[in-house]
Amino acid sequence: MEKFTKITGIAAPMPQINIDTDMIIPKQFLKTIKRSGLGVNLFDEMRYNSDGSEKPDFVLNKPAYRKTEVLVAGDNFGCGSSREHAPWAIKDFGIRCVIAPGFADIFFNNCFKNGILPITLPQEQIDVLMKDAEKGANARMTVDLEAQTVTTSDGEVFPFAVDAFKKHCLLEGLDDIGLTLAKATEIASFETKAAVQRPWV
Repeated sequence: MEKFTKITGIAAPMPQINIDTDMIIPKQFLKTIKRSGLGVNLFDEMRYNSDGSEKPDFVLNKPAYRKTEVLVAGDNFGCGSSREHAPWAIKDFGIRCVIAPGFADIFFNNCFKNGILPITLPQEQIDVLMKDAEKGANARMTVDLEAQTVTTSDGEVFPFAVDAFKKHCLLEGLDDIGLTLAKATEIASFETKAAVQRPWV
């Protein structure tokens, strides 16, 4: 998994509340088990017309936001069914951080397991970040995981809380498989001893 330490990039404003996982990646795109290739269908129904053409008014279709790395969103982001394809699609598009007043629990935890940093901040701070994101490509937002801060293009700093273990995993680029492989030596030692002690197993 790609490490997350600090990013400075374009932030896109998406103030709608209750954006569910089906809006993030519709069910017809859940057939794949690959983590790549889903970015093109991120927010598919909001992004495209029925003929496949882009909706020019959708934020990520605007030239200023095509390289968005930070998404400033409305409350209860990622609600709905528990599909890991949602963070896969977000990451594949290029978004590394989502900031919102609140997240659905399963989506929130899935983000950490896929190299995305979800940040929860009070609504009044989200409002400031939303206005900053509305400035477009000339306004760069900085997210520093180690310092646990979000800095606007004007230099206003907002600290955020994050679970220490989840922070460690993101900083080191460790998903569930990576955490297991970090114990490879101990696992091999256990298996060797177990084979001697219980050869019938």
